[in-house]
Amino acid sequence: MASASPRRRELIALLRLPFEVVPSHYQEPSSPTSPVSLPRFVVELATAKAHEVAHRIEEGLVLGADTEVSLEGDVGLPLGKPANPQEATSMLHALSGRTHYVYTGLVLVPVVDGSPQEPLQEVVCTRVRFRELTDDMIAAYIATSEPFDKAGAYGAQGYAAPYIEAIDGDFFNVVGLPLCTLGHMLERLGVAWWRGTPQT
Repeated sequence: MASASPRRRELIALLRLPFEVVPSHYQEPSSPTSPVSLPRFVVELATAKAHEVAHRIEEGLVLGADTEVSLEGDVGLPLGKPANPQEATSMLHALSGRTHYVYTGLVLVPVVDGSPQEPLQEVVCTRVRFRELTDDMIAAYIATSEPFDKAGAYGAQGYAAPYIEAIDGDFFNVVGLPLCTLGHMLERLGVAWWRGTPQT
């Protein structure tokens, strides 16, 4: 797995497959300043992460993933990870009382004899609606420090859970790894993931 995310590590372990975390050295570009195609954007980043790792191993299957949040839908400005409390406050105010979209690009790159093969790519989108947030709610959440390593400045599985009014789509996509889609991708590559054994 070309990601050091502890949340993705916990989720991929649910597939009961042996895996190794090999963080990608790919340097992500600065956040776009003009609208982009979110589906294309997340796939491009996930592919770059996976390929960087794929060129460093001899054999295996490399998983790359990238998750972004957008208020506009398929074409818009991605809300990345806030760099400071001011950015986190601005993002959470923007999400307050509104529906937003969480996109995850998934890429699997088979590596055979040190040679990366044709990647398998998918995009998953989930709609999330936040309740109205008060200034005090936002300040209290930022004080937990949870927003700072998360796209859109919140974690659905964490202290922001009570702020989520509704979810339309894959909940695990919002956390960062849509497991159902990943399972389908593995099956297409001939991996019977359900026969795995629990990881320790």
